[in-house]
Amino acid sequence: MARLNTRTPLMHRLAKWHIWLGWLVGVPIAMWLATGLFMVSRPIEEVRGEHLRRKAPPQALAIPGSALAGPEADLAEMHVTMQDGRAVAVLTALDGAVRRVDFATGTPLPALDAAAARALVAKRIVGGDRVDRVTLFPADRTPFDFRRPLAVWQVALADGTNVYVGRDTGNIEAVRTRWWRAFDLAWGLHIMDLSEREDTSHPVLIIFAALSLAGALIGCVLMFRRRKARPVL
Repeated sequence: MARLNTRTPLMHRLAKWHIWLGWLVGVPIAMWLATGLFMVSRPIEEVRGEHLRRKAPPQALAIPGSALAGPEADLAEMHVTMQDGRAVAVLTALDGAVRRVDFATGTPLPALDAAAARALVAKRIVGGDRVDRVTLFPADRTPFDFRRPLAVWQVALADGTNVYVGRDTGNIEAVRTRWWRAFDLAWGLHIMDLSEREDTSHPVLIIFAALSLAGALIGCVLMFRRRKARPVL
């Protein structure tokens, strides 16, 4: 009995702290859950109005008189960037194929090899000279932390960072640190989508959000209930 009496005041103190913390955080938690339930109730594509867009057949980029973007090139897009001190046009065809050409002369440029990818990372990334391995991934089998249909070199650094260099674009397409991968996992758990980590509106997430909101609201209501202290035995 003596042991129970020594622990009871501490339990009462913790109970009081719990009540005060409940007053402080209960309303914000209910608000976060309510707004979260509202946001996941509709797919993000519908929120953005994507479902209202009428689909149009792909139309080739054609610039009259252009040697790079003529009608026969069947280009989906072209953008010009500076690489190694010269203007380079990165051309994407309607079928998704990507290639580079010298913008001034139209001369095709070769795809990057492992040495070129390593050199680019060493030049553009802090700590990029400390490389563990360089691996080529085709567009249809890219790593999970890249998730884009583009052929890339994965330059794995000693600190765990993965730098992705486009084989055909000649650009650094993504930098994935260990923190990024941890954040990506946390995001997948947050939206309960570990397979793709993109779906922010699905039945499992909506059900659990609704249950959590109901629990928080019930807790807020119970905060108004006056509790009577139990006698200490």
